[in-house]
Amino acid sequence: MTGIRHKGGRAIERTTVVVIGAGHAGLAASHFLRERSIDHVVLERGEVANSWRRERWDSLRLLTPNWQSRLPGQRYEGQDPDGYMTMGEVTAFIERFAKVSGAPVRTGTNVLSVRRADTGNHAEYRVTTDHGEIRCRAVVIASGACNRPTVPPFAQAVPAAVEQLTPFDYRGPAQLPDGGVLVVGASATGVQLAAELARSGRPVTLSVGEHVRLPRLYRGRDVLWWMDASGVWDQRYDEVDDLERARRLPSPQLVGTPERHTLDLGTLAALGVELVGRLAAVRDGEALFSGGLRNLFALADLKLERLLDTFDEWARARGAEVGPPERFAPTPEPSSPRLRLDLRGGEIRAIVWATGFRPDYGWLDVPVVDAKGRLRHEGGVVDGPGLYALGLPVLLRRRSTFIHGIEDDAREVTGHLAGYLAANRRS
Repeated sequence: MTGIRHKGGRAIERTTVVVIGAGHAGLAASHFLRERSIDHVVLERGEVANSWRRERWDSLRLLTPNWQSRLPGQRYEGQDPDGYMTMGEVTAFIERFAKVSGAPVRTGTNVLSVRRADTGNHAEYRVTTDHGEIRCRAVVIASGACNRPTVPPFAQAVPAAVEQLTPFDYRGPAQLPDGGVLVVGASATGVQLAAELARSGRPVTLSVGEHVRLPRLYRGRDVLWWMDASGVWDQRYDEVDDLERARRLPSPQLVGTPERHTLDLGTLAALGVELVGRLAAVRDGEALFSGGLRNLFALADLKLERLLDTFDEWARARGAEVGPPERFAPTPEPSSPRLRLDLRGGEIRAIVWATGFRPDYGWLDVPVVDAKGRLRHEGGVVDGPGLYALGLPVLLRRRSTFIHGIEDDAREVTGHLAGYLAANRRS
C-alpha cells in the first residue's frame, strides 16, 4: 500500500481491495485475496471476531458441532469434536486463523463512508475511516448480517416500568429485575434465552411466531450432519424456489450443550414456559397476541416431517449406516393460550426482544441498498461495479452464514473479483 498527497496536504492511501469486517467472512476473503497476490487491507471497527466478543450472551455456544468448524486451511483440532464451542473458543479459533493467514487487519478502524470516486473510465472507491481515507478499486462488504437487533415500533408503547433488552444487551438472568419475563421471538435466540431464564426460576412467557423446529440428534447423528451429508446445505441460491423467503427464515430451534439436548417448544413447555402467539401490538399497557398458535405449530411440525423424509430418502439411497428412522411427537398445544397480557400490573418486569437482526449499511454511500435496508446482490456480486459481499444469508448456498460455509463462498466471490480486476485493468 502506498500513500499519495492530495492538494489539502493529507495523505491518501491506495490499495486494490478494501475488505470491511474482520470476522470469519472478511478473513476468508483476505485469505483468498492473498492467495491471488491481490493487494488489500481488512478494516475492523473493534477487534478480530468483534461480534463474537461483544455482542453475545455469556452462555451462548455455537449451534454447529465442533467437527464442522472449519476455515480455509484450518480445522477444529480439539478433544471434543461432537461438542459445541463457547464464544471464547470461537473467538480464539477465528483469531488463530487471522494470525496464521497473515491477514492485513487494522483494528479499531471505523468506516465512516464508502462512495464512488470520479475517475473517468474505471470504478474507484473512496473509503473514509476515522484514521483517514483509502482509495481502492474494489470493496468486499463482510460486515455481517446481524449488526443491529430488530425491535418492532410498538416497543415504544411498553410501560416505562418494564425493562426492555435485546440479545445485544443481555448477558445473563442476573441482570434482569426480579419477576416475570416476556421473551418475544422463538428462533434459536428466543428459545435459548427462554430456557435459560426459566431455569433461573423466573416465570417466562414466550411469544411465538414463525419458527423452524429441529431435533438436536436424528438417527444417532447430529441433525446438522444430516443437513451436510444429504446436500440440503449445498443448495445454491439460484436453485431456491423463493429466495427472498429463504433469506428471511428464522434460525432453527437448536442449542449447543454437552448433553446434545433438543430444545423446542415442547421442551420449553415442560420447563413451565407459557407459550402465546405472535406479539401483534402493545396498546394501553397491554401486550396483544395473535391467535393461530395451533397453525404455527402444525406448519413447523409439517416442515420438520418433510425434512426428515429427505434425510431418510438420502440414507436409503446410499445405504448409510445410521440408526432407524424416527418421528417426533407434535408440538403440544396450550389448552387456551391467552391473547392479552397486562404489562402494568407487575406480572412482567422485563421484555427480551429476540425478534431478529439486520445489517447496518448507514456508511455505504452507494445506491446498492433496497428500501428494506438489504444489499442488492446476485450471489455476492453487488449491484455496483467492484462491490462484493460475504456472510449474508443464502448468499451463494444455504450454509453461507455458518462458519463452515464461508470457504466456498469466499473462494467463488474473490474469484469473480479477480476476474473483474483483470477485465478492468488501468490503462
